[in-house]
Amino acid sequence: MCELLGMSANVPTDILFSFTGLMQRSGPQAPHRDGWGVAFYEGKGLRLFQDSVAGADSEVAALVRRYPIKSEIVIGHIRHANVGGVSLANTHPFVRELWGRNWCFAHNGQLADFHPPRGFYQPVGETDSERAFCDLLNRIRTVHAEEVEGTRLLPILTQACTEFRQHGVFNCLLSNGEWLFTCCSTKLVEITRKAPFGPARLRDADLTVDFHAETTPRDVVTVLATEPLTEGEQWDQHPSGSWSLWRLGECVARGRLGGEA
Repeated sequence: MCELLGMSANVPTDILFSFTGLMQRSGPQAPHRDGWGVAFYEGKGLRLFQDSVAGADSEVAALVRRYPIKSEIVIGHIRHANVGGVSLANTHPFVRELWGRNWCFAHNGQLADFHPPRGFYQPVGETDSERAFCDLLNRIRTVHAEEVEGTRLLPILTQACTEFRQHGVFNCLLSNGEWLFTCCSTKLVEITRKAPFGPARLRDADLTVDFHAETTPRDVVTVLATEPLTEGEQWDQHPSGSWSLWRLGECVARGRLGGEA
């Protein structure tokens, strides 16, 4: 399956450490070799980098690793193709405009017999993931013609995720640059780093960083991933069938999808 990477922070923060670890899982011999992408929010702007080759072989990924972009919200993805061929059009994250904002989405999983109704937003590629993203935005646009606070969207998002899970595995990250929404169908972990900061070592590369030297006492940075990226730190597993909403590094709402105990 694919793997996800997300970040929510209260100050512009670079994610090069985590990104480096993720790219090690996108090598030519690894299952996640069918493309990768990462999106960095910068105010209302969005820097999107993608490639349809393995991250370990990608010159674009090498550029990103040399370019310490700082952002408060990041969404990343490495792909193991199961629906749709290996191409740039099928590479996550996907981006669309709604209410004058860039919305960004990445998905881990597979949805069988999934054919949502056509609407204003339509997929460019062939993936079930992009179909789900377009359906999410079509649902939001139908109910809310103008921008609303993120918490007001939770009934729409959680209902859609509940329905999507009936077709298979649906782990996702979604953002409009103001907040980061997550859904855990089967697997998603998180770690929140705040003072007192300490060192961390990547699982997949010989790289250690001392976050104490890279941060200030007021920084709060949450990283979300499909699998833990570091050793010697406590990563917390999201319950299956759960969702969460993040803003400025903190979780502002959590819950269970409909029909879950």
